[in-house]
Amino acid sequence: MDARALFAPLGPGYDRWGSVLSFGQDPRWRRFLVSRIDAGPTDTVLDVATGTAAVALELVRQKDCFVVGIDQSPEMLTEGRRRVVLAAAAGKVRLQEGDARNLPFEDGQFDALTFTYLLRYVEDPGATLRELARVVRPGGTISSLEFGVPRGAWRPLWELWTRVGLPGAGRLIGNGWHEVGAFLHPSITGFYERWPLPRLLDAWRAAGVENVQARRMSLGGGVVTWGRKKR
Repeated sequence: MDARALFAPLGPGYDRWGSVLSFGQDPRWRRFLVSRIDAGPTDTVLDVATGTAAVALELVRQKDCFVVGIDQSPEMLTEGRRRVVLAAAAGKVRLQEGDARNLPFEDGQFDALTFTYLLRYVEDPGATLRELARVVRPGGTISSLEFGVPRGAWRPLWELWTRVGLPGAGRLIGNGWHEVGAFLHPSITGFYERWPLPRLLDAWRAAGVENVQARRMSLGGGVVTWGRKKR
């Protein structure tokens, strides 16, 4: 499914419903994602797949850095710009339309980079990781957030929620959320069948990122990965 079409109607309620449908975990995952970034008030961080600017604004809150946010969805960016203005962060955050697979930036232009829920939507995650790393200066940190698949006793409960609960809740919410709810389970499980975590971490290293680490969050429902571009 085309990610741009899928997310086009979600902007105004995206952060609220994302928090509700993840039982409050999504905001916690984003805070931890940002905590892995090494940046300060004079640094500029690129936030890829910025959507409604939730991570961009968290970067400003935690790091007081400058942020450039890029996303392919003009509808999500419209909501993101509204949120940036409401947060009085227009002097710190700039949002623009663009494609993570072909970033319109110079090599090593940014001090750090974040990306969220991205790699499931690209044809070649390895190539996309190389493109992301390209625009980060040597020694800069890179951090990502993605949904995960719980293991052990929690897997059946996760299966029930993602197969039945999410589509059902999405139908009640309306405005495109049923389509997202029905899409997520096959998208997440399909991605990890093709790209299990060890293979994904190897792809980070092959892209020129060292000291790569990953942490499973909320019993495995989220995965935050981070590392530092080789000097």
